Amino acid sequence: MSWSYTGFGGFRRWLAQTEGFELNEMDGFGGQRPWNDVSTTLAPLLNHPDDDGPDLTPVQCAAILPRLQEIADQPHERSIDSLLQRHLDDARQLVAVLQLCIQKDVALLFG
Repeated sequence: MSWSYTGFGGFRRWLAQTEGFELNEMDGFGGQRPWNDVSTTLAPLLNHPDDDGPDLTPVQCAAILPRLQEIADQPHERSIDSLLQRHLDDARQLVAVLQLCIQKDVALLFG
């Protein structure tokens, strides 16, 4: 799976909002709020460089997976907008990738 920088940024902003905070408030994203100030298992994904950077280990993938699966599985109204639908589809695809990384004991590569 691949995203444009804009697409990956939008997906992460949506996930952060789902977790109850704004990504642009966070250190490294234009804000001053430290990452240890938020409690989410999605932090390794949300606080990741847009390009390259460290890969997510199978252990990190396993930690992220349950919450991302929960978000992807949330019931939504039939008439959801196209952007939300795209984010949900991306979340479901990322769940499948995380599951594969865990099963094969390989890192999730960024590049």
